[in-house]
Amino acid sequence: MPTEPAASPIRVLVVEDRAAIREAIALLLGWTAGFACAGAAGSAEEALALPPDVVPDVVLLDVGLPGMSGVQALAPLKRRWPRAEVLMLTVHDDADAVFAALEAGASGYLVKATPPDEVLAAIRELHGGGAPMSASVARKVVQAFRRPDRADGLSPREREVLDLLVAGKTGRQIAEALFVSPTTIAFHVRQIYEKLHVHTRGEAVAHVLGGRGPR
Repeated sequence: MPTEPAASPIRVLVVEDRAAIREAIALLLGWTAGFACAGAAGSAEEALALPPDVVPDVVLLDVGLPGMSGVQALAPLKRRWPRAEVLMLTVHDDADAVFAALEAGASGYLVKATPPDEVLAAIRELHGGGAPMSASVARKVVQAFRRPDRADGLSPREREVLDLLVAGKTGRQIAEALFVSPTTIAFHVRQIYEKLHVHTRGEAVAHVLGGRGPR
């Protein structure tokens, strides 16, 4: 009986200026089944200069890079690898930084204190169509989105998920509470973030953040 071919590993490009962190993540990816390190760079400029055979599925991108910042790098990185999803990994979890990254094209946002196994889970979730965010980041995003004039476009189920996110629940906990699969919750969260993303361009971003806008 023929066997099904093994699934291809998720190829991750690590863009992080601190060598110790960059090398640790690269080793973690190389040692973990289902993942592969597509490349590692200490700056956005270095990443963009990688050879053509580097084709990542996910870019793990630090915000505080030397030279071009992570947020500034999002557009050229997306042009270079249009099918790659970008997961921000940073010490910044303030609302301005989050919205700036989302507006520029990021699909997920983790703080650097995230444990390695959760980073891997977030990469897997992102590659599967989800929109992973650290709990502290997610709460700030969805709290901004809970304004009455911002939540009109949400479905009843998305409102339920939103309330549980604001309460600090994880995707798995929300799935258990609503008696659905984690994959279904990942889809709902992605829809919520996409709706927020669509409506936070230009002056709308400043409106959501009380007039501050992204830095």
